Amino acid sequence: MVSLPLTQDGVAVGLDVSKDSVEVAIGASESTFTIKNEPSGFDELLAKLAGARVSLVVLEATGGWEAAVACALQAHGYAVAVVNPRQARDFARSMGQLAKTDSIDAKLLAQLGAVIDGHPDRAKYIKAIPDEQQQELAALVTRRAQLVAMLAMETNRLRLAHKRAKRSIQHIITALRAELNSTDKDMNNHVRQHYADLAALLHTAKGVGDTTIATLIAELPELGKLSRREISALVGVAPLNRDSGRYRGHRSIHGGRSDMRKALYMAALVGTRHNPAIRDFYGRLLAAGKPKKVALVACMRKLLTILNAMVKNGLPFRWAP
Repeated sequence: MVSLPLTQDGVAVGLDVSKDSVEVAIGASESTFTIKNEPSGFDELLAKLAGARVSLVVLEATGGWEAAVACALQAHGYAVAVVNPRQARDFARSMGQLAKTDSIDAKLLAQLGAVIDGHPDRAKYIKAIPDEQQQELAALVTRRAQLVAMLAMETNRLRLAHKRAKRSIQHIITALRAELNSTDKDMNNHVRQHYADLAALLHTAKGVGDTTIATLIAELPELGKLSRREISALVGVAPLNRDSGRYRGHRSIHGGRSDMRKALYMAALVGTRHNPAIRDFYGRLLAAGKPKKVALVACMRKLLTILNAMVKNGLPFRWAP
């Protein structure tokens, strides 16, 4: 394994996070150690990091298991980058490392941290620490998505279920709908209580409803802080080139924040009917021969650009034909 233990300003730390434990590599050349994924383990980690000149801590997104340790580190002033597991695995392959253990993964994340720390766009990788209100809203948004997914699964089962099973499925559907309504109320009340001004601003764009606004606030805190190209790439609605030599491939979207894209898709779909800026843009694309799916993705990108500009400038939506 190629060793990249130090950056220009200090050492990069890699954390391989699981449900119960965290494997820690302080630099890529040192031996790793394990802590518990709980406050007592975080205290142990902070004590060991205190003696090192840490420039960046890198860990993978692991479905939420990484959140507590990331927040603990950020609360003590450490720069933390949470990367997509696929990106980390692609980096490992590029380094010729095909084996996979907790220790190897932690060291590779430390190597990746050294690369990120020297990158010109380093700031883009640093995870902003969410405040308590944002964490609570993110939990409600996530729970709502889970309930919607479960409701869809039970509804699909009902169509093919035997009559002896239908009663049970209908009971579950009723319970899920009630819980979804309750979660929606909690989520919307939370937004009104803590983000009333921002929500009112976003509501001026037709097609952007309560769920989209809650998702924007919870999942896209960078809104209004980045350029239109940067915010589009972050969400994953910017078309990526597929060119090599003389070959010119079809551009397509890839990566980004899937939950945010789902919310934007529904908002853009409504916008093609009720938002004049999105409706006219969609019509022009269809008239130019663009497939409906391509045109709709372009509308998602345009809507995101509009919302980003609104928040950046603090101005409500305005449209002039």
